[in-house]
Amino acid sequence: MGRIPHETTIDILCRLSVKDLLRFKCVSKPWCSSIEDPYFIKFHLSHSLKTNTNHSLILRRREYHFFSVNCDSLETTQILNHPFGEPKRTIQILGSCNGLLALVNDDNSILLWNPSTRESQRSPPSGYIARSTYYGFGYDPISDDYKLVRMIQSYGLHDENVHSEAKVYSLRSNRWRRIKDFCFYLNFSREIGILANNALHWMVFRTPEPLNKELVGFDLGSEEFRFLELPDCYLDEAFFFDIKAMGGDICLTATFRDFINVDVWIMKDYGVKESWIKLISYYEPESIPASPFPVPLAFSKNGDKVLLFIAYKWCHSATRTDEFVWYDLDPKG
Repeated sequence: MGRIPHETTIDILCRLSVKDLLRFKCVSKPWCSSIEDPYFIKFHLSHSLKTNTNHSLILRRREYHFFSVNCDSLETTQILNHPFGEPKRTIQILGSCNGLLALVNDDNSILLWNPSTRESQRSPPSGYIARSTYYGFGYDPISDDYKLVRMIQSYGLHDENVHSEAKVYSLRSNRWRRIKDFCFYLNFSREIGILANNALHWMVFRTPEPLNKELVGFDLGSEEFRFLELPDCYLDEAFFFDIKAMGGDICLTATFRDFINVDVWIMKDYGVKESWIKLISYYEPESIPASPFPVPLAFSKNGDKVLLFIAYKWCHSATRTDEFVWYDLDPKG
């Protein structure tokens, strides 16, 4: 029997899950070498993103237990043992990108972790933690590097003498460095940036008075901040905003003051206000139990459904439990 050409082997391997690839490293030395090759790792990632396959959700339970859930089969779960190792200590996810997670524990120690390969790297200390500390994690294709962004803001007596500072951690160099300060205001103790279009995003304020929130993005390549205009959807009347990313695009959930009317918008042409499209708009739909905070997570493989996480924050736990539901974008289809 003739040998399978190397190109054919690579084409087959790139379609497998990371879990299978780790097992197949034991088949032979050439296979192990091919699977560990940086070119193949990027090729496998590119194929997964292009075909919308090998996608998983990482869930946290009781602040220190982690689970991986297959997006194609929500019943398929796997327990993950995080590298901090300490039992029953709070662990928070600061961001995720291409299968890597940025984690922080209650001592403010930060780790970058690959749950599939179980490899991790601890970042050096980033400095003191202020009242407002924002994080974000993503990949910069220009420098071929993973970056963790940290913004802090502290106030003097009577909220005067505002001190702001922004730093970027590079996985490649394993160092923190300070970048240009930002010109907006943070309001919460800790917020996590949303990665979309090679940029990280947060809801912030232009002035010290917490009036209307605005969307700001941080370009991971140029390392510059910019404001993005929100859609004209009566935002001044909305009670709650949330930003997420789906399909590589930034999306916005606007829950109005009646707690029932919810719009989900997605920006199809990054940075262009007119490209905001209302993806979902519902008022007590039959397919989703009434909830003030549905969170869009991902598109289905063929793009005709959206996976939503429904959180019942103001309901008794004995009567309501959080759940995942698929929302059909074309119920007539």
